[in-house]
Amino acid sequence: MRAGELAACRVRLEEFTSEVFAPLVRRDQREKGALYVRGLLLEGRRKSMQPMAERLGVDHQQLQQFMTSSTWPVQDVRARLAWRAVRAVRPQVWVVDDTGFPKDGRASAGVARQYSGTLGKVGNCQIGVSVHAASDTASCPLAWRLFLPESWDGSDMAGRRKACRIPEDEHHRPKWRLALDMLDELAGAGLRPAALVADAGYGANADFRHGLEDRGLGYVLQVKGELTAHPEDAEPHQPTYGGLGPRPLPRYRTRPVSSREHVLTAGRQQGRSVVWRKGSKAALSSHFVLLRVRLAGRRPKPAEDGTIPLTWLIAQWPEGEDEPTKYWVSNLPVGIPAKDLVRLAKARWRIEHDYRELKTALGLDHFEGRSFTGWHRHVTLVTAAHLFLTEQRRTPKAPARA
Repeated sequence: MRAGELAACRVRLEEFTSEVFAPLVRRDQREKGALYVRGLLLEGRRKSMQPMAERLGVDHQQLQQFMTSSTWPVQDVRARLAWRAVRAVRPQVWVVDDTGFPKDGRASAGVARQYSGTLGKVGNCQIGVSVHAASDTASCPLAWRLFLPESWDGSDMAGRRKACRIPEDEHHRPKWRLALDMLDELAGAGLRPAALVADAGYGANADFRHGLEDRGLGYVLQVKGELTAHPEDAEPHQPTYGGLGPRPLPRYRTRPVSSREHVLTAGRQQGRSVVWRKGSKAALSSHFVLLRVRLAGRRPKPAEDGTIPLTWLIAQWPEGEDEPTKYWVSNLPVGIPAKDLVRLAKARWRIEHDYRELKTALGLDHFEGRSFTGWHRHVTLVTAAHLFLTEQRRTPKAPARA
């Protein structure tokens, strides 16, 4: 936003920051939080602390102290933002994903040579995992976690961990585990998704799928065609019991095959054309095959009779292709219409919209501080600026101005 545009919405911004930073007991902390958000909203190429302070006309040490050494509960601000985001977005779905923060040196918390979808290759970067509320017309992050690679748990990393102020109880956890932790935190604040979606990096992980099931959460998750399953009509049988040792559990006679093979066997003619979203120029549609299967593997744990629950297998098989191009699995009820399953499967696109705005307009990846706490505070305040813009838009798809 230009200075004049920011001045025009000053009253609304003051109301917004007053509500968001209400959990902060100290007045000076609430004022600095509001100042930082104003700096993120002001037009400027760089949104790191020194350039922002220059545009705001303040000493950048004020912002530095607030972000790195001041004691204020970022989790309480996150909870306020999450509740307000859900009210503003009215989400049909929550989206889990991660994004890369390219870095030049080795001093930032969690930085390592690792694969980043943002870079499209292995590079020196941080990785942030996020959960977003999304509808067809709006979206906003709800929570963030910085991913710590396994290398940061090494005995030789004590000095770097201390320099980055990484708490002693913070260690490497897989990205899917960080996502579940965020869902638990949001549930503790009274927020749960109607359904959750994620790409194959999460959907292909059985522990993540069953973590969602253990929490009673519905999902539509992208997976790979290699994911194995039994057919819908497969039935377990009881192996012969010799009378010694524990009685063997019922098991399936059929050999599980890949999702790709299930769909190819059914054939493209078993599918249908589905419109999942009406675009600005034309409706978005494709051909989909929907099957009921029983996912193989050590989990989910079969029932006492050996039965594995039925799951939706959704395959996108466009015209002219010899086989499907994308696959999803879902634990949503059997009565849900195909168009709704497909619409949810395709809902992940909104997260790319968020990442683009958060980075290009609001400086999500401009934070130059090296501390673990500072990173989480920065992404939380960038989320606040993004939510404010989301609330102010007259048209939901209008680009952010910052």
